[in-house]
Amino acid sequence: MTYKELQLALAVFGLEERASLRQIKNRHRELVKRHHPDLGAPADSDEMSKVNAAYRVLLDYLADYRFSFSEEEFYEQNPDEQLRRQFFDDPLWGGKG
Repeated sequence: MTYKELQLALAVFGLEERASLRQIKNRHRELVKRHHPDLGAPADSDEMSKVNAAYRVLLDYLADYRFSFSEEEFYEQNPDEQLRRQFFDDPLWGGKG
């Protein structure tokens, strides 16, 4: 897979640079409902092939992706927890500090 193929797959799915696996799966489901011939799409449409090819590219990329479980990455992915960590014990914000 090339970076260009990955970018094309994201474009087919209409996704931004960052997306969760849940977002990818939900978007795939939406696109299948829209383009599947059994669900009313034109039978000669190659859109369904594009959707499935893009989905395979995205899943292949994710299968080899190395996830980071560092504290820094955790707080980047969970901004509410970052705020809680920053202000929870602060007396100004109701903490016992």
